[in-house]
Amino acid sequence: MADTEFAQVQAISPEGVHSPRNIKPRRLNKYALACALLASTNSILLGYDIGVMSGAVLFIKENLKISSTQVEIVVGVLNISSLIGSLASGKTSDYIGRRYTIVLAATTFLIGALLMGLAQSFSFLMAGRVIAGIGVGYSLMIAPVYSAEISPAMVRGFLTSLPEVFIVLGILVGYIVNYALSGLPQHFNWRLMLGLAAIPSILIGVGVIAMPESPRWLVMQSRTGDAKQVLIKISDTVQEADFRLGEITKAASISDQSGSSSANWHGQGVWKELLLRPSRPVRRMLIAAIGINFFMQASGNDAVIYYCPEVFKDAGIHSKKMLFGVNVIMGSAKTLFVLLSALFLDRLGRRPLLLLGSAGMAFSLAGLGMGSKFLEHSDTKPVWAIVLCVVAVCGVVSFFSVGLGPITWVYSSEIFPLRLRAQGSGLSISVNRLVSGVMSMTFLTISKKITFGGVFFVLAGIMIVATVFFYIVMPETKGKTLEEIGALFENKNASIDDGREMRET
Repeated sequence: MADTEFAQVQAISPEGVHSPRNIKPRRLNKYALACALLASTNSILLGYDIGVMSGAVLFIKENLKISSTQVEIVVGVLNISSLIGSLASGKTSDYIGRRYTIVLAATTFLIGALLMGLAQSFSFLMAGRVIAGIGVGYSLMIAPVYSAEISPAMVRGFLTSLPEVFIVLGILVGYIVNYALSGLPQHFNWRLMLGLAAIPSILIGVGVIAMPESPRWLVMQSRTGDAKQVLIKISDTVQEADFRLGEITKAASISDQSGSSSANWHGQGVWKELLLRPSRPVRRMLIAAIGINFFMQASGNDAVIYYCPEVFKDAGIHSKKMLFGVNVIMGSAKTLFVLLSALFLDRLGRRPLLLLGSAGMAFSLAGLGMGSKFLEHSDTKPVWAIVLCVVAVCGVVSFFSVGLGPITWVYSSEIFPLRLRAQGSGLSISVNRLVSGVMSMTFLTISKKITFGGVFFVLAGIMIVATVFFYIVMPETKGKTLEEIGALFENKNASIDDGREMRET
Protein backbone atom coordinates (compact mmCIF):
# COMPACT_ATOMS: atom_id res chain seq x y z
CA MET A 1 0.00 0.00 0.00
CA ALA A 2 1.52 3.28 -1.05
CA ASP A 3 2.13 6.15 1.37
CA THR A 4 -0.05 8.41 -0.79
CA GLU A 5 -3.14 6.33 -0.01
CA PHE A 6 -3.48 7.97 3.35
CA ALA A 7 -3.30 11.45 1.90
CA GLN A 8 -6.02 10.36 -0.53
CA VAL A 9 -8.13 9.06 2.35
CA GLN A 10 -7.74 12.41 4.08
CA ALA A 11 -9.07 14.08 0.93
CA ILE A 12 -12.20 11.96 1.11
CA SER A 13 -13.54 14.00 4.02
CA PRO A 14 -12.83 17.68 3.41
CA GLU A 15 -14.06 20.12 6.01
CA GLY A 16 -17.19 20.99 4.11
CA VAL A 17 -20.93 20.94 4.60
CA HIS A 18 -21.10 17.17 4.73
CA SER A 19 -18.08 16.61 6.95
CA PRO A 20 -18.81 14.42 10.01
CA ARG A 21 -17.77 17.35 12.16
CA ASN A 22 -20.76 19.22 10.75
CA ILE A 23 -23.07 16.19 10.88
CA LYS A 24 -22.84 15.70 14.62
CA PRO A 25 -25.48 13.28 15.86
CA ARG A 26 -28.19 15.03 17.82
CA ARG A 27 -28.47 11.93 20.00
CA LEU A 28 -26.88 8.53 20.31
CA ASN A 29 -28.37 6.36 17.57
CA LYS A 30 -30.30 3.62 19.38
CA TYR A 31 -29.83 1.02 16.66
CA ALA A 32 -26.05 1.55 16.56
CA LEU A 33 -25.99 1.38 20.38
CA ALA A 34 -27.96 -1.89 20.36
CA CYS A 35 -25.59 -3.42 17.79
CA ALA A 36 -22.50 -2.37 19.76
CA LEU A 37 -24.02 -3.68 23.01
CA LEU A 38 -24.83 -7.06 21.44
CA ALA A 39 -21.35 -7.40 19.94
CA SER A 40 -19.68 -6.31 23.17
CA THR A 41 -21.53 -8.81 25.35
CA ASN A 42 -19.14 -11.37 23.88
CA SER A 43 -16.40 -9.78 25.98
CA ILE A 44 -18.22 -10.60 29.21
CA LEU A 45 -16.94 -14.16 28.74
CA LEU A 46 -13.30 -13.18 29.26
CA GLY A 47 -14.17 -10.90 32.16
CA TYR A 48 -16.18 -13.62 33.88
CA ASP A 49 -13.32 -16.09 33.49
CA ILE A 50 -10.78 -13.63 34.92
CA GLY A 51 -13.01 -12.81 37.89
CA VAL A 52 -14.27 -16.28 38.70
CA MET A 53 -10.88 -17.98 38.16
CA SER A 54 -9.23 -15.74 40.77
CA GLY A 55 -11.38 -17.46 43.40
CA ALA A 56 -11.98 -20.84 41.80
CA VAL A 57 -8.24 -21.51 41.59
CA LEU A 58 -8.04 -21.63 45.41
CA PHE A 59 -10.49 -24.56 45.43
CA ILE A 60 -8.99 -26.19 42.32
CA LYS A 61 -5.59 -26.26 44.00
CA GLU A 62 -6.99 -27.98 47.09
CA ASN A 63 -9.41 -30.32 45.30
CA LEU A 64 -7.10 -31.53 42.50
CA LYS A 65 -3.96 -31.37 44.68
CA ILE A 66 -1.96 -29.38 42.14
CA SER A 67 1.23 -27.37 42.65
CA SER A 68 1.72 -23.60 42.38
CA THR A 69 3.35 -24.13 38.97
CA GLN A 70 0.28 -26.04 37.77
CA VAL A 71 -1.90 -23.21 39.11
CA GLU A 72 0.04 -20.76 36.94
CA ILE A 73 -0.34 -23.06 33.93
CA VAL A 74 -4.10 -23.55 34.35
CA VAL A 75 -4.60 -19.79 34.79
CA GLY A 76 -2.28 -18.69 31.99
CA VAL A 77 -3.10 -21.31 29.38
CA LEU A 78 -6.37 -19.55 28.51
CA ASN A 79 -4.43 -16.42 27.59
CA ILE A 80 -1.82 -18.35 25.61
CA SER A 81 -4.44 -20.33 23.67
CA SER A 82 -6.38 -17.10 22.98
CA LEU A 83 -3.36 -16.20 20.84
CA ILE A 84 -4.64 -18.79 18.33
CA GLY A 85 -8.05 -17.16 18.17
CA SER A 86 -6.73 -13.62 17.89
CA LEU A 87 -4.32 -14.54 15.07
CA ALA A 88 -7.04 -16.41 13.16
CA SER A 89 -9.79 -13.87 13.84
CA GLY A 90 -8.67 -11.29 11.28
CA LYS A 91 -8.65 -13.69 8.35
CA THR A 92 -11.84 -15.36 9.58
CA SER A 93 -13.77 -12.10 9.92
CA ASP A 94 -12.60 -10.94 6.48
CA TYR A 95 -13.82 -14.25 5.02
CA ILE A 96 -17.14 -14.99 6.79
CA GLY A 97 -17.91 -11.50 8.06
CA ARG A 98 -17.82 -9.76 11.43
CA ARG A 99 -21.20 -11.01 12.65
CA TYR A 100 -20.63 -14.73 12.16
CA THR A 101 -17.17 -14.43 13.71
CA ILE A 102 -18.90 -13.21 16.89
CA VAL A 103 -21.17 -16.29 16.77
CA LEU A 104 -18.09 -18.50 16.27
CA ALA A 105 -16.39 -16.91 19.30
CA ALA A 106 -19.40 -17.53 21.55
CA THR A 107 -19.80 -21.13 20.34
CA THR A 108 -16.14 -21.96 20.92
CA PHE A 109 -16.24 -20.50 24.43
CA LEU A 110 -19.43 -22.46 25.15
CA ILE A 111 -17.68 -25.75 24.40
CA GLY A 112 -14.74 -24.76 26.59
CA ALA A 113 -17.00 -23.69 29.49
CA LEU A 114 -18.87 -27.01 29.42
CA LEU A 115 -15.60 -28.95 29.47
CA MET A 116 -14.30 -26.88 32.42
CA GLY A 117 -17.54 -27.36 34.35
CA LEU A 118 -17.43 -31.15 33.84
CA ALA A 119 -13.67 -31.53 34.43
CA GLN A 120 -12.67 -34.43 36.66
CA SER A 121 -8.92 -34.05 36.28
CA PHE A 122 -6.21 -31.47 35.66
CA SER A 123 -5.79 -32.52 32.00
CA PHE A 124 -9.57 -32.36 31.37
CA LEU A 125 -9.64 -28.86 32.89
CA MET A 126 -6.69 -27.81 30.71
CA ALA A 127 -8.46 -28.99 27.55
CA GLY A 128 -11.50 -26.89 28.43
CA ARG A 129 -9.41 -23.81 29.08
CA VAL A 130 -7.51 -24.17 25.79
CA ILE A 131 -10.77 -24.30 23.81
CA ALA A 132 -12.31 -21.44 25.81
CA GLY A 133 -9.15 -19.43 25.20
CA ILE A 134 -9.51 -19.74 21.43
CA GLY A 135 -13.03 -18.32 21.75
CA VAL A 136 -11.69 -15.47 23.89
CA GLY A 137 -9.09 -14.64 21.24
CA TYR A 138 -11.79 -14.34 18.59
CA SER A 139 -14.05 -12.18 20.78
CA LEU A 140 -11.31 -9.75 21.85
CA MET A 141 -10.61 -8.78 18.25
CA ILE A 142 -14.04 -8.88 16.68
CA ALA A 143 -16.15 -7.04 19.27
CA PRO A 144 -14.27 -3.69 19.09
CA VAL A 145 -13.73 -3.93 15.30
CA TYR A 146 -17.44 -4.48 14.68
CA SER A 147 -18.38 -1.70 17.13
CA ALA A 148 -15.94 0.71 15.46
CA GLU A 149 -17.26 -0.08 11.99
CA ILE A 150 -20.91 0.58 12.83
CA SER A 151 -20.29 3.67 15.02
CA PRO A 152 -20.68 7.34 14.00
CA ALA A 153 -17.35 9.17 14.43
CA MET A 154 -18.52 11.44 17.26
CA VAL A 155 -19.53 8.53 19.54
CA ARG A 156 -17.13 5.85 18.33
CA GLY A 157 -14.98 6.07 21.47
CA PHE A 158 -17.96 5.29 23.69
CA LEU A 159 -19.31 2.44 21.56
CA THR A 160 -15.89 0.89 20.91
CA SER A 161 -15.01 0.98 24.62
CA LEU A 162 -18.10 -1.09 25.47
CA PRO A 163 -16.17 -4.40 25.15
CA GLU A 164 -13.99 -3.30 28.08
CA VAL A 165 -17.12 -2.29 30.02
CA PHE A 166 -18.43 -5.83 29.57
CA ILE A 167 -15.06 -7.37 30.46
CA VAL A 168 -15.14 -5.42 33.73
CA LEU A 169 -18.80 -6.30 34.29
CA GLY A 170 -17.90 -9.95 33.73
CA ILE A 171 -15.07 -9.67 36.28
CA LEU A 172 -17.49 -8.23 38.85
CA VAL A 173 -20.04 -10.98 38.16
CA GLY A 174 -17.26 -13.54 38.56
CA TYR A 175 -16.30 -12.07 41.93
CA ILE A 176 -19.93 -12.14 43.10
CA VAL A 177 -20.31 -15.76 41.96
CA ASN A 178 -17.10 -16.62 43.87
CA TYR A 179 -18.50 -15.01 46.98
CA ALA A 180 -21.93 -16.66 46.61
CA LEU A 181 -20.65 -20.19 45.90
CA SER A 182 -17.62 -20.28 48.19
CA GLY A 183 -19.64 -22.02 50.92
CA LEU A 184 -20.47 -25.04 48.74
CA PRO A 185 -18.35 -28.23 48.88
CA GLN A 186 -15.01 -27.62 47.17
CA HIS A 187 -15.33 -30.60 44.82
CA PHE A 188 -18.47 -28.98 43.40
CA ASN A 189 -18.21 -25.19 43.78
CA TRP A 190 -15.32 -24.46 41.37
CA ARG A 191 -16.88 -26.63 38.65
CA LEU A 192 -20.15 -24.73 38.99
CA MET A 193 -18.27 -21.40 38.97
CA LEU A 194 -16.55 -22.23 35.67
CA GLY A 195 -19.48 -24.05 34.04
CA LEU A 196 -21.89 -21.14 34.53
CA ALA A 197 -20.06 -19.30 31.73
CA ALA A 198 -21.96 -21.54 29.30
CA ILE A 199 -25.20 -19.61 29.95
CA PRO A 200 -24.10 -16.20 28.56
CA SER A 201 -22.38 -17.99 25.66
CA ILE A 202 -25.73 -19.43 24.52
CA LEU A 203 -27.55 -16.12 24.91
CA ILE A 204 -24.82 -14.24 23.00
CA GLY A 205 -24.72 -16.75 20.15
CA VAL A 206 -28.48 -16.49 19.66
CA GLY A 207 -28.69 -12.70 20.14
CA VAL A 208 -25.93 -11.86 17.67
CA ILE A 209 -27.86 -13.52 14.82
CA ALA A 210 -30.29 -10.56 14.98
CA MET A 211 -27.47 -8.07 14.34
CA PRO A 212 -26.72 -6.60 10.90
CA GLU A 213 -23.38 -7.14 9.20
CA SER A 214 -20.74 -4.39 9.30
CA PRO A 215 -21.41 -1.94 6.42
CA ARG A 216 -17.67 -1.62 5.79
CA TRP A 217 -17.30 -5.38 5.34
CA LEU A 218 -20.34 -5.38 3.05
CA VAL A 219 -18.75 -2.67 0.87
CA MET A 220 -15.55 -4.71 0.64
CA GLN A 221 -17.71 -7.57 -0.68
CA SER A 222 -19.31 -5.23 -3.28
CA ARG A 223 -22.67 -5.46 -1.45
CA THR A 224 -23.21 -1.70 -1.54
CA GLY A 225 -27.01 -1.92 -1.43
CA ASP A 226 -26.95 -3.99 1.76
CA ALA A 227 -24.38 -1.62 3.26
CA LYS A 228 -26.62 1.38 2.57
CA GLN A 229 -29.58 -0.28 4.30
CA VAL A 230 -27.47 -0.84 7.41
CA LEU A 231 -26.09 2.72 7.31
CA ILE A 232 -29.61 4.18 7.10
CA LYS A 233 -30.45 2.37 10.34
CA ILE A 234 -27.30 3.49 12.20
CA SER A 235 -27.39 7.10 10.93
CA ASP A 236 -29.69 9.97 11.93
CA THR A 237 -30.64 10.88 8.35
CA VAL A 238 -30.54 9.37 4.87
CA GLN A 239 -28.15 12.19 3.85
CA GLU A 240 -25.72 11.19 6.58
CA ALA A 241 -26.00 7.54 5.50
CA ASP A 242 -25.24 8.52 1.88
CA PHE A 243 -22.21 10.54 2.96
CA ARG A 244 -20.85 7.71 5.11
CA LEU A 245 -21.40 5.23 2.28
CA GLY A 246 -19.49 7.51 -0.09
CA GLU A 247 -16.56 7.74 2.33
CA ILE A 248 -16.44 3.97 2.84
CA THR A 249 -16.73 3.24 -0.89
CA LYS A 250 -13.88 5.62 -1.75
CA ALA A 251 -11.68 4.18 1.00
CA ALA A 252 -12.44 0.66 -0.22
CA SER A 253 -11.57 1.60 -3.81
CA ILE A 254 -8.24 3.04 -2.62
CA SER A 255 -7.52 -0.20 -0.75
CA ASP A 256 -8.35 -2.19 -3.89
CA GLN A 257 -5.40 -0.64 -5.74
CA SER A 258 -3.42 -3.72 -4.65
CA GLY A 259 -5.15 -5.84 -7.27
CA SER A 260 -7.96 -8.19 -6.28
CA SER A 261 -11.55 -7.20 -6.95
CA SER A 262 -13.52 -6.51 -3.80
CA ALA A 263 -16.19 -9.04 -4.75
CA ASN A 264 -13.61 -11.82 -4.45
CA TRP A 265 -11.65 -10.26 -1.60
CA HIS A 266 -11.42 -12.24 1.64
CA GLY A 267 -8.36 -10.72 3.28
CA GLN A 268 -5.70 -12.02 0.89
CA GLY A 269 -2.45 -10.06 0.66
CA VAL A 270 -2.89 -8.25 3.97
CA TRP A 271 -0.05 -9.95 5.85
CA LYS A 272 2.35 -8.90 3.09
CA GLU A 273 1.21 -5.28 3.41
CA LEU A 274 1.46 -5.39 7.20
CA LEU A 275 4.73 -7.25 7.75
CA LEU A 276 6.79 -7.67 4.58
CA ARG A 277 6.40 -4.33 2.80
CA PRO A 278 4.68 -1.91 5.17
CA SER A 279 4.53 1.74 4.16
CA ARG A 280 5.68 4.35 6.69
CA PRO A 281 2.13 5.10 7.93
CA VAL A 282 1.34 1.38 8.28
CA ARG A 283 4.60 0.86 10.19
CA ARG A 284 3.64 3.67 12.59
CA MET A 285 0.17 2.13 13.01
CA LEU A 286 1.71 -1.24 13.85
CA ILE A 287 4.07 0.31 16.40
CA ALA A 288 1.19 2.19 18.03
CA ALA A 289 -1.24 -0.77 18.05
CA ILE A 290 1.30 -3.39 19.15
CA GLY A 291 2.81 -0.99 21.70
CA ILE A 292 -0.46 -0.19 23.46
CA ASN A 293 -1.45 -3.89 23.52
CA PHE A 294 1.96 -4.85 24.90
CA PHE A 295 1.80 -2.31 27.71
CA MET A 296 -1.82 -3.17 28.50
CA GLN A 297 -0.70 -6.61 29.66
CA ALA A 298 2.85 -5.75 30.74
CA SER A 299 1.16 -3.51 33.32
CA GLY A 300 0.33 -6.75 35.15
CA ASN A 301 -3.35 -5.88 35.49
CA ASP A 302 -4.67 -9.34 34.57
CA ALA A 303 -2.10 -11.07 36.78
CA VAL A 304 -2.95 -8.80 39.72
CA ILE A 305 -6.64 -9.66 39.29
CA TYR A 306 -6.03 -13.40 38.88
CA TYR A 307 -3.75 -13.60 41.92
CA CYS A 308 -5.25 -10.87 44.11
CA PRO A 309 -6.36 -13.43 46.73
CA GLU A 310 -2.78 -14.78 46.87
CA VAL A 311 -1.46 -11.25 47.36
CA PHE A 312 -3.85 -10.56 50.24
CA LYS A 313 -3.24 -13.96 51.80
CA ASP A 314 0.42 -12.97 51.91
CA ALA A 315 -0.65 -9.65 53.44
CA GLY A 316 -2.39 -11.42 56.32
CA ILE A 317 -6.01 -11.93 55.13
CA HIS A 318 -6.75 -15.68 55.31
CA SER A 319 -10.56 -15.98 55.34
CA LYS A 320 -11.77 -17.01 51.87
CA LYS A 321 -15.01 -15.09 52.44
CA MET A 322 -13.02 -11.95 53.29
CA LEU A 323 -10.69 -12.46 50.31
CA PHE A 324 -13.66 -12.68 47.96
CA GLY A 325 -15.20 -9.64 49.66
CA VAL A 326 -12.06 -7.61 48.85
CA ASN A 327 -12.39 -8.81 45.26
CA VAL A 328 -15.98 -7.53 45.09
CA ILE A 329 -14.84 -4.11 46.36
CA MET A 330 -12.07 -4.04 43.74
CA GLY A 331 -14.47 -5.15 40.99
CA SER A 332 -16.98 -2.45 41.95
CA ALA A 333 -14.30 0.26 41.74
CA LYS A 334 -13.14 -1.10 38.38
CA THR A 335 -16.72 -1.10 37.02
CA LEU A 336 -17.39 2.48 38.15
CA PHE A 337 -14.26 3.90 36.54
CA VAL A 338 -14.58 2.05 33.24
CA LEU A 339 -18.11 3.44 32.90
CA LEU A 340 -16.84 6.97 33.60
CA SER A 341 -14.06 6.54 31.04
CA ALA A 342 -16.48 5.24 28.39
CA LEU A 343 -18.86 8.17 28.95
CA PHE A 344 -16.12 10.83 28.67
CA LEU A 345 -13.92 9.21 26.02
CA ASP A 346 -15.43 11.15 23.11
CA ARG A 347 -15.52 14.42 25.05
CA LEU A 348 -12.04 14.43 26.60
CA GLY A 349 -10.25 12.38 23.94
CA ARG A 350 -8.12 9.24 23.98
CA ARG A 351 -4.72 10.78 24.83
CA PRO A 352 -5.55 12.62 28.08
CA LEU A 353 -7.32 9.60 29.59
CA LEU A 354 -4.59 7.21 28.43
CA LEU A 355 -1.83 9.36 29.95
CA LEU A 356 -3.80 9.88 33.17
CA GLY A 357 -4.50 6.18 33.48
CA SER A 358 -0.93 4.98 32.88
CA ALA A 359 0.60 7.60 35.19
CA GLY A 360 -1.98 6.77 37.87
CA MET A 361 -1.17 3.06 37.55
CA ALA A 362 2.55 3.77 38.03
CA PHE A 363 1.80 5.72 41.24
CA SER A 364 -0.64 3.06 42.56
CA LEU A 365 1.74 0.17 41.80
CA ALA A 366 4.51 2.00 43.64
CA GLY A 367 2.17 2.39 46.64
CA LEU A 368 1.23 -1.30 46.45
CA GLY A 369 4.91 -2.19 46.34
CA MET A 370 5.65 -0.12 49.45
CA GLY A 371 2.72 -1.60 51.38
CA SER A 372 3.66 -5.15 50.38
CA LYS A 373 7.33 -4.61 51.29
CA PHE A 374 6.36 -3.32 54.74
CA LEU A 375 4.10 -6.33 55.36
CA GLU A 376 6.83 -8.72 54.22
CA HIS A 377 9.13 -7.44 56.98
CA SER A 378 6.48 -7.10 59.68
CA ASP A 379 5.31 -9.86 62.00
CA THR A 380 2.30 -7.91 63.30
CA LYS A 381 0.66 -7.17 59.91
CA PRO A 382 -0.61 -3.68 60.88
CA VAL A 383 -4.09 -2.73 59.66
CA TRP A 384 -2.90 0.51 58.02
CA ALA A 385 -0.51 -1.40 55.74
CA ILE A 386 -3.25 -3.86 54.71
CA VAL A 387 -5.60 -0.92 54.03
CA LEU A 388 -2.86 0.74 51.94
CA CYS A 389 -2.55 -2.42 49.84
CA VAL A 390 -6.33 -2.68 49.36
CA VAL A 391 -6.57 1.01 48.37
CA ALA A 392 -3.54 0.69 46.06
CA VAL A 393 -4.98 -2.39 44.31
CA CYS A 394 -8.27 -0.52 43.81
CA GLY A 395 -6.19 2.36 42.42
CA VAL A 396 -4.36 0.07 39.99
CA VAL A 397 -7.54 -1.45 38.55
CA SER A 398 -9.37 1.91 38.54
CA PHE A 399 -6.65 3.78 36.65
CA PHE A 400 -6.39 0.82 34.27
CA SER A 401 -10.13 1.13 33.65
CA VAL A 402 -9.76 4.86 32.97
CA GLY A 403 -6.95 4.47 30.43
CA LEU A 404 -5.43 1.28 29.07
CA GLY A 405 -8.50 -0.91 29.63
CA PRO A 406 -11.00 0.72 27.25
CA ILE A 407 -8.62 2.76 25.08
CA THR A 408 -6.53 -0.22 23.95
CA TRP A 409 -9.59 -1.70 22.22
CA VAL A 410 -10.56 1.68 20.77
CA TYR A 411 -7.12 2.35 19.27
CA SER A 412 -6.63 -1.22 18.04
CA SER A 413 -9.89 -1.19 16.11
CA GLU A 414 -9.81 2.33 14.64
CA ILE A 415 -6.28 3.20 13.52
CA PHE A 416 -5.90 0.68 10.66
CA PRO A 417 -7.42 1.42 7.21
CA LEU A 418 -10.36 -0.70 6.06
CA ARG A 419 -8.41 -3.32 4.13
CA LEU A 420 -5.95 -3.92 7.00
CA ARG A 421 -8.28 -3.38 9.95
CA ALA A 422 -9.35 -6.90 10.90
CA GLN A 423 -5.97 -8.60 10.47
CA GLY A 424 -3.97 -5.65 11.82
CA SER A 425 -6.17 -5.57 14.91
CA GLY A 426 -5.89 -9.35 15.25
CA LEU A 427 -2.10 -9.17 15.06
CA SER A 428 -1.83 -6.48 17.74
CA ILE A 429 -4.28 -8.29 20.02
CA SER A 430 -2.30 -11.51 19.61
CA VAL A 431 0.62 -9.65 21.22
CA ASN A 432 -1.80 -8.66 23.99
CA ARG A 433 -2.72 -12.31 24.56
CA LEU A 434 0.88 -13.55 24.44
CA VAL A 435 2.07 -11.02 27.03
CA SER A 436 -0.99 -11.70 29.20
CA GLY A 437 -0.24 -15.42 29.14
CA VAL A 438 3.42 -14.92 30.00
CA MET A 439 2.53 -12.57 32.89
CA SER A 440 -0.13 -14.94 34.25
CA MET A 441 2.11 -18.00 34.02
CA THR A 442 5.15 -16.39 35.65
CA PHE A 443 3.66 -14.00 38.23
CA LEU A 444 3.77 -16.37 41.22
CA THR A 445 7.20 -17.78 40.27
CA ILE A 446 8.76 -14.31 39.95
CA SER A 447 7.04 -13.21 43.17
CA LYS A 448 8.73 -16.05 45.05
CA LYS A 449 12.09 -14.85 43.72
CA ILE A 450 11.75 -11.10 44.34
CA THR A 451 8.56 -10.97 46.54
CA PHE A 452 5.22 -9.41 45.66
CA GLY A 453 6.56 -5.98 46.63
CA GLY A 454 9.47 -6.35 44.22
CA VAL A 455 7.13 -7.36 41.38
CA PHE A 456 4.93 -4.31 41.97
CA PHE A 457 7.93 -1.96 41.87
CA VAL A 458 8.98 -3.51 38.53
CA LEU A 459 5.45 -3.04 37.16
CA ALA A 460 5.49 0.60 38.32
CA GLY A 461 8.68 1.11 36.30
CA ILE A 462 7.07 -0.48 33.23
CA MET A 463 4.14 1.92 33.50
CA ILE A 464 6.48 4.92 33.63
CA VAL A 465 8.02 3.74 30.34
CA ALA A 466 4.49 3.18 28.96
CA THR A 467 3.46 6.76 29.80
CA VAL A 468 6.43 8.13 27.86
CA PHE A 469 5.67 5.82 24.91
CA PHE A 470 2.04 6.94 24.76
CA TYR A 471 3.01 10.61 24.88
CA ILE A 472 5.43 10.23 21.96
CA VAL A 473 3.61 7.73 19.73
CA MET A 474 -0.18 7.88 20.18
CA PRO A 475 -2.08 10.58 18.21
CA GLU A 476 -5.52 11.86 19.17
CA THR A 477 -8.29 10.25 17.09
CA LYS A 478 -11.31 11.83 18.77
CA GLY A 479 -14.06 12.94 16.37
CA LYS A 480 -12.37 11.65 13.21
CA THR A 481 -13.95 9.11 10.88
CA LEU A 482 -12.20 5.78 10.39
CA GLU A 483 -11.37 6.93 6.86
CA GLU A 484 -9.67 10.12 8.15
CA ILE A 485 -7.53 8.54 10.86
CA GLY A 486 -4.93 7.16 8.43
CA ALA A 487 -3.82 10.71 7.62
CA LEU A 488 -2.72 11.21 11.24
CA PHE A 489 0.04 8.66 10.75
CA GLU A 490 1.40 10.60 7.78
CA ASN A 491 2.37 13.38 10.19
CA LYS A 492 5.50 12.46 12.14
CA ASN A 493 4.65 14.96 14.86
CA ALA A 494 0.96 14.08 15.19
CA SER A 495 1.12 12.93 18.81
CA ILE A 496 3.36 15.82 19.87
CA ASP A 497 1.02 18.30 18.19
CA ASP A 498 -1.90 16.64 19.97
CA GLY A 499 -0.07 17.11 23.26
CA ARG A 500 0.41 20.84 22.59
CA GLU A 501 -3.25 21.17 21.59
CA MET A 502 -4.32 19.35 24.75
CA ARG A 503 -2.29 21.73 26.96
CA GLU A 504 -3.62 24.81 25.15
CA THR A 505 -7.22 23.73 25.66
